[in-house]
Amino acid sequence: MNIKINISIYIMKKKVLFLLTVFLYSITAFAQEKKEVIIKAGTIVPLESISNVRASKAHEGQNIDFKVSRDVIIDKVVAIPAGTIAKGVVYEAKRSAWFGTKGRLGIRMRYLTLPSGDNVNFSSSEVYITGKNRTPLSVVIFCCTCIPLPCGSKAEMKIGYEFDASVANNTVVIVE
Repeated sequence: MNIKINISIYIMKKKVLFLLTVFLYSITAFAQEKKEVIIKAGTIVPLESISNVRASKAHEGQNIDFKVSRDVIIDKVVAIPAGTIAKGVVYEAKRSAWFGTKGRLGIRMRYLTLPSGDNVNFSSSEVYITGKNRTPLSVVIFCCTCIPLPCGSKAEMKIGYEFDASVANNTVVIVE
């Protein structure tokens, strides 16, 4: 009789162990389930420059990299993780010049690529930096001394420059 009880306890333990294994497997499968998220047009994405860019050294058409500075959360899911690289392109680069002309630097944001490989496009998102215009001072000095001394100040975007970009269109992405 004692052997029968030990066998039935052994069988019960095997069943419980089996059920526990199935339960843990289902939880793991549920946790790894991928979710479809819609990043809506107009969603704000905080970006930060990852390099210094000077108007005097940049040229039109040059690609500039930025990174997402904070996670973008949609429906309680991180849709765009911090650190994701975004791409921009220089559309204006004018150095400061004699007679007080200020420097100008314009960068248009284009897109970012998510870790899943999906691209998110930006609309009307630009960085436009200008130096100080010193033309009046330069003209006065030139009229008094005939020497065109002061240049306008330089246009430079420093590392860590932050701004917000806006998503162009609804984009469906798969996140884990």
